This record gives sequence, structure tokens and C-alpha cells, in this order.
Amino acid sequence: MKKWLFLSIMVMMISVFTIACGNAEDKATDEKETTLKSEATNEGETKATFPVTVTDGTGEEVTIESEPKTIVSVIPSNTEITFALGQGDKVIGVDNYSNYPPDVEKIEKIGDQQLDVEKILALQPGLALVTEFQHENNPDILKQFKEAGIDVIVIGSAESFENVYNTITLIGQVTGATKEADTIVKEMKDRLAEIKEQAKAVTEKKAVWVEVSPAPDIFTTGQDTFMHEMLEVINATNTAGEQKGWVKMTEEEIVTLNPDVIITTYGYYVENPAEGVLNRAGWEEVPAIKDKQVFDVNNDTVTRPGPRLIDGVETLAKLIYPEIFDK
Repeated sequence: MKKWLFLSIMVMMISVFTIACGNAEDKATDEKETTLKSEATNEGETKATFPVTVTDGTGEEVTIESEPKTIVSVIPSNTEITFALGQGDKVIGVDNYSNYPPDVEKIEKIGDQQLDVEKILALQPGLALVTEFQHENNPDILKQFKEAGIDVIVIGSAESFENVYNTITLIGQVTGATKEADTIVKEMKDRLAEIKEQAKAVTEKKAVWVEVSPAPDIFTTGQDTFMHEMLEVINATNTAGEQKGWVKMTEEEIVTLNPDVIITTYGYYVENPAEGVLNRAGWEEVPAIKDKQVFDVNNDTVTRPGPRLIDGVETLAKLIYPEIFDK
């Protein structure tokens, strides 16, 4: 009797132990599967998925079936953005004016506003980033690209930082670099917010004349331009702020504006632009001339809608308010 009782207890203990081990193993397996699923989900959240449908610069919905392996860009700003997104190794063709980053010099040139259609078709890119100009003036060419199996995305014009953020996001979506696009946009917004915060220290706003082309045909930038928005960000006054877009003005009109600072943007094709402005006849009493506050800035960083616009804002801030920003 004792012997059978002992055997019964042993069987029960073994059963309990086996069940416990089984439950533990099942739990471990479940936890492992949950972890793997979680990791897979996280990976899926950070990796772009195709097909993707976007609304391009024309307002048209376009579906990209698979991540493009090769890209052509027909305007410098889109080239810069594509490289900033880490997609530069996919770029096989750029317009004649794309000059940044330096790597673009080694890439096949495909024309300017007038595209080298035969060359582009011969390159057979997976994706073409084009402009509203091509959409409006060369619809037949874009149709050719599409019929050749090239995905075509029209990038709209940008006249504000918000427009640029949207463009970066769009190019990120169609190239499979959504995470990188989010990072760039966030960094740009953070840097701009920091500059605005510093600009609160400005107690006397300076009047700034922006000259985007020299005499005799002098043009400046009014509202709805990057330069105007940049001056607002750093708490400076655009002397042409009542105008809109790109405006032509005479020397006589400019002198009456009495700018404290003059910014030129054409040093890439005119030698010593600041010296030319400083020596203009009849400008001697202009505050910026008397105080020698005439500076040339890199045109690409203040007019090209891409990530380097923030560099342009920082440069302007240091030139116009060195006591606040150039520390």
C-alpha cells in the first residue's frame, strides 16, 4: 500500500514538472515570437514600402510601383535634395547647372530646361524628377518618358521654407527615403527655430537691400521669395518688402531706401561685386556705403530651394547682426 502510494505521488510530481516545463517553454516561445514580430514591425516602420502613391507638383496622383534603382534630375535643387537623402548613388543624369555636391561633376549631363531627350531615354532611368516648366511646355516629352517605362514626378516650384519641406518629403517618398526626409526637415526646422530665438535679441532692426543682379538692370527680391523670408527670420527689414517677387528698380529709387546693409548674390559671375557697389556714383550718402556694409553671399544658399537654405539664413544673420550671431 505504501509502495503504491509512493509511486502515485512520484507520477503526480513528474506530471506537474512536465506541465510546468511545457508551460515555460510555450511562454518562452510565445515571447520570442512576439519579440520577432515586434522587431519585424519596427523594421517595417522605418523602411519605405512600395508601391507608394503621392500627389506631385501638378496635383496629380502618381503611383510608384517599386523603389527606383536609377534617377535623373533636371534642376539643381532636386539634385541637391536627392543627394542629401542619401540617394546620390542612384543618380545617373543631372541638368547642366547642377553643381552641388561636387560628386555631380562626374554624372552625365542631360541638358537644361531644354532636355536632351535621346540621352535620357538611352540612360533608361527608373525615375525622372522634372519641373513644372517641363510639365507645361514639354508634355509630349514627359509622355515619351512614361511610355518608355520611366516614372515621372513633377516637382512644384517653391517660394517658402514650407514649400521646401514639402518637396523634400515628396522626393523622400518616391525614392524610398522617407525616414531620411523626415530627419532633414526636422533638422532644418530646428535650426531655423534656433535662429529665430537668437534674433529676439535684435533691438534695432536694420534695413537691408538685396541685389540679385548688377547695374544696369538691377533686380531685387520682394515678398514671396526666400530672401524676404530669411530677412524676416533674422528680424531685419527688406527695403523692397512692399514689392512682390523679383523686382527691377533704378539706382535713383534704391538710394532713397537708405539701406543699412547691402547684400549681393552674383559674385559667381561678377568679380568683386561689393567693390562695384561701394564705388557707385551718387551712393556716397547711403548708410551701407558709408559704413562699408556691403557683402556678397553664395547665391545657391539663398535662392535654391534645398537643405542649404538654412546655411544661407545663418550667413545673412552673421553678416547683418555680427554682434548677435557671429560669436
